[in-house]
Amino acid sequence: MSETLKLSPEEAKKWLEKETESVFVPVHAKAKKLLKEMEKTLEKVEDACNMLLESSRREIERRNMKVYKRARGLNKLARLFLERFRRIKVPQGISYNELLNFIQDSQEVFLITETDIKNWFPRISPFFIFDRRKFLAEFEKAKEKLGELQSFLAKKYVKIKTLEETFFLIETLQKLKKELSDMEIRKKQITDEKAAIENRINEIQQKITRLEAHETLTSLNTINMEIEKLRLEAKHVLRHLRKPFMKLQSFALRQGGLTPEELKKLDQYMENPFEALATEEKGFPILRQILQKLATAMAKSELKLKQDKKRKAEQAIHSILDKNLLDDLQQKCKKAITLKKQLSTSPETRDIRRNIAELQEKLEKLKHENRRILSERAKIEAKNEEMLKRIRDAKHKIEKNLSLIHISEPTRLGMISYAVFCL
Repeated sequence: MSETLKLSPEEAKKWLEKETESVFVPVHAKAKKLLKEMEKTLEKVEDACNMLLESSRREIERRNMKVYKRARGLNKLARLFLERFRRIKVPQGISYNELLNFIQDSQEVFLITETDIKNWFPRISPFFIFDRRKFLAEFEKAKEKLGELQSFLAKKYVKIKTLEETFFLIETLQKLKKELSDMEIRKKQITDEKAAIENRINEIQQKITRLEAHETLTSLNTINMEIEKLRLEAKHVLRHLRKPFMKLQSFALRQGGLTPEELKKLDQYMENPFEALATEEKGFPILRQILQKLATAMAKSELKLKQDKKRKAEQAIHSILDKNLLDDLQQKCKKAITLKKQLSTSPETRDIRRNIAELQEKLEKLKHENRRILSERAKIEAKNEEMLKRIRDAKHKIEKNLSLIHISEPTRLGMISYAVFCL
């Protein structure tokens, strides 16, 4: 057994070119020569089409009624031929697949053109006989040359098809390896960027935490918690008056009895008892007026209330008006809301909140950038897996092709089947 070769894709390509030069180069050169000849033949066919076009044009201009219709038919046919042959694109490179596609495209054009010749040339006869003979001669030469190219492809070029595909696969492998290397570099950059952003996020979060722990904001948070407790307490104290308040509001809107100021305050007591109590003057005079009118309305049975609800409402009114149930609560509410206003509007609090808002905006931008980087990294990792699979597939195909080359050319390429490609 021959010694195993451990080669990179670049070295493998050079080595394979050297090992197969006597097989590959002559076939490739012959294909190039035949393709060039085919290109020249097609150019002559196009020249013949132009000749038909020009001859028919001249006869059309002469207006010879004997020839006129046939000249117009030939002119149209020549234009059609010319368009078809111009659509045939001779490949710039030489490969099995490019030659095969070229031959198939050309055969399609030749077949359709041959059908048109059989159908239309007899109708044009006996006119333009020399022009038609010239075109047919060039057309037949082109067909013969195409047949020669097809035969060469099927008998000779097919033998290096696997080898040619192997060269292409090695080039693909080189590109994949380069792309993989570039991705690894980008992955390292992303890792560094992510680490830097996360460090910056941590720094900003620590700054926000320190600002939020400032004595002013701590005091403000404490008073907010106190206000929430007072809010619940006010709602609880007035809980038995909520339904009667709604009835009184409905009654007053229909028949009057409450001033606009009292209606506005009544609505506030129903929606936000704490706010209503805290913004009332000391002794809550408006609430007292409302409660007195409520008591009168209930006494006159102007409000439809269940007996139990009416009894509880009367007890609540009595406790507020006669036992000063809300006096202490109102003082606490006023004190709390005043302190909150002082703390909230102080220059120090405004500065702290502005700094926190600015830091939070920066933090959000950094988090957005971090999400973008994570998304890019995920895409790169997915692409990396896909590329590794393509590399494995290409390597497997190359090894398979080399074994086929070894089988078909045992005397010349005996060592190829033992090549190992290292990525």
